[in-house]
Amino acid sequence: MQKCENCNAQFSWSKIYKSFWWMYKPIECESCGVRHEITIFGRFTFVILTILPMLIFMYFLTLFNNVFVTIGAGSLILIVGSFFTPFVIQYEKAS
Repeated sequence: MQKCENCNAQFSWSKIYKSFWWMYKPIECESCGVRHEITIFGRFTFVILTILPMLIFMYFLTLFNNVFVTIGAGSLILIVGSFFTPFVIQYEKAS
């Protein structure tokens, strides 16, 4: 999990999770107040873990003949993938 580059305080899972659902909002350290922004690599990682698996499933691997079931399963894949992103997303100190 990501830590503050200034004081090494660990960011909470929920704080990181909320930050990238609100248009990659910067995270502010609760201990020292330093702002951290998501890196470009972190943004690509988010897309690779959430949107890409959903699109691959919905366009190529769908097993359902019903559009609503396919969209529901794709949405479930997106949500499950998003739960893992706070563990791998990287932030850096804002300039």
